Amino acid sequence: MSGGDAGRVTALFSRSSGGYRFARWGRPLAPALFGFSEIEKPRYAAALAEAARACGLAVVEADPELGRNCLVFMCGAWGELPRIPGLDRLVPDLEKLVSVLKATGANQYRIFGFDEAGAIRICITLLRGDADLRAAPFPLLALSQAAQSMALWSDTAFQAESPVVATGAGAALDPWFESLLGAAYAQDMPPASDDPAHARALAARLCA
Repeated sequence: MSGGDAGRVTALFSRSSGGYRFARWGRPLAPALFGFSEIEKPRYAAALAEAARACGLAVVEADPELGRNCLVFMCGAWGELPRIPGLDRLVPDLEKLVSVLKATGANQYRIFGFDEAGAIRICITLLRGDADLRAAPFPLLALSQAAQSMALWSDTAFQAESPVVATGAGAALDPWFESLLGAAYAQDMPPASDDPAHARALAARLCA
């Protein structure tokens, strides 16, 4: 096992507030996209399908429990979010969250919900299309956001690196991250863990 891989994987799932926490999806994705142009929407849907493929996840029209479980909202300003019908029922303390997002200058935020086994049952991605977010080509942006929705990563996971790379065709998952997602979704790996030994098990699979 590579010590570098083990340390890298551990960092990707270690919270800035302390502690290790990993979770993956425990059900197929049922996406719903809001605020995208007619050109952007199918491209984002394709990016979600590509990220799901790397995990061995199916993409379906509806989740039996929730209807849609992978929701993505693109807005021009955070103040638009409270005006979206029903979003306040999905996002606890939406007004307070909007205030925090404004104050920190954030352009993205993800909210995860979990089932009884600790696996992801819902992910809500909030995006503000500012100049920094729009600076990347849309295929690269979409696949990066999709990859970040495939697991409960650390809140600092992608500050210095990206899970995707630019290609002549647009974008692709970075091979190392694609292998990591494949290892994380192996049938004999747990759907959730707060034990750092989980990271060493993932690193061992990468080296194998």
